[in-house]
Amino acid sequence: MAKTFRPYSPDQLLLLPPSLREWLPADHPVYFVNDLVETLDLEPILSSYGEERGFPPYHPVLMTKLIVYGYVRGMRSSRNMQSACLEDVAFRILVAGQAPDFRTIATFRALHLEALEGAFAQVLHLCREAGLVKLGHVAVDSTKVRANASKHKAMSFARMQEEEKKLRSEIRSWFEECAEVDAAEDELYGVDKTGDELPAELADPRRRLHKIQEAKAALEAEAQAKGEEEPKPKAQRNFTDPDSRIMLSSDKAFIQAYNCHAAVDADSQVILLAQVSQTAADQGQLLPLVEQVTLDQGVAPQMVSADAGYWKESDVELLEINDIEPFVAPKRVKHSQWREMKAPRGRIPKDLDRKERMLRKLSTQRGRAEYGKRKTSAEPVFGQIKDALGFRHFLLRGHRKAQGEWSLICMANNILKLMRAGWSPKCAAN
Repeated sequence: MAKTFRPYSPDQLLLLPPSLREWLPADHPVYFVNDLVETLDLEPILSSYGEERGFPPYHPVLMTKLIVYGYVRGMRSSRNMQSACLEDVAFRILVAGQAPDFRTIATFRALHLEALEGAFAQVLHLCREAGLVKLGHVAVDSTKVRANASKHKAMSFARMQEEEKKLRSEIRSWFEECAEVDAAEDELYGVDKTGDELPAELADPRRRLHKIQEAKAALEAEAQAKGEEEPKPKAQRNFTDPDSRIMLSSDKAFIQAYNCHAAVDADSQVILLAQVSQTAADQGQLLPLVEQVTLDQGVAPQMVSADAGYWKESDVELLEINDIEPFVAPKRVKHSQWREMKAPRGRIPKDLDRKERMLRKLSTQRGRAEYGKRKTSAEPVFGQIKDALGFRHFLLRGHRKAQGEWSLICMANNILKLMRAGWSPKCAAN
């Protein structure tokens, strides 16, 4: 008995739905991003276009939607976005059948990175309107993210000094050899021969020497800015991305990276502030981050938590003075040790210093609960960014561009929080 199947005719001509919104379910994320971007103020981008010359450019709103949706989908490569505009239904809906090439996408992102970074604040404002920003408890944390550079392209100041001497000696010997050759040719052919062209073998050493001297001068300038006579021998600079630094990652490996900070609303996992630092250490970063959150939101958080890396007694003291209750570990303690600590009883002894008082507070039932919110807010956000959104290394080079890219990926996180909270872009339009 023959089986019956659903009709299947690959070559059959189809009349596609006339409305793009019929191609995918109404609750698909692409429609959410499309409508959300329509609510943003893109005047900084639109106003950058001058008089018409040549073929008309792609609409800036289209390009903004494409880049934002790409980040929401965990897609940052301009080449992948170009392919998606041709092969992915959601992307085709978003760009209305158009297909910007990867160079156009990359150029648009580079030219308007600052304006796109500014969209982070607008999306955060929408999160606040949606009731996702409460500032009851803000958790601060950081993660090391690989730079778009190899650590093998870095050189220490001591090595630069050695290489500079070596290359100067090499170049000097080449010039001495050239002089000997010139003298021999003058004697053989006459003095009218020029013979002053730079040998091809010498060009590369001279370029290397120039790059090393530039990097050496930059390290010396940094040392002088810190009040030091000269850089430390182990001070390093990367030739591919000079702004990045060698840092120790969470898996104890040395990588060329940036230190990415985030201040997260503990109730909603919305990122309130996204900052990129060139220093591996977190110490001294807590107070500036909290101050910036307060400035941006117009109100200070009630409580702030951070791990031991952020501990700085003067920062904690100023938080307390400004009526912000800190839950900051004064030293590194394993999670198992926190659980084993006995909750203190009775009045707080008067002779305890600030570190001892903080340890005592964190060992109480309330202290453990508040400090533990880091594990359900900031830490999961980094996991979602790295695993779900695939952000494990920067594509752009330089501190300023890395800051813009980090803001974009954190904005993508907040857009997903908005969408999952059931908020609708139509609320903003009304």
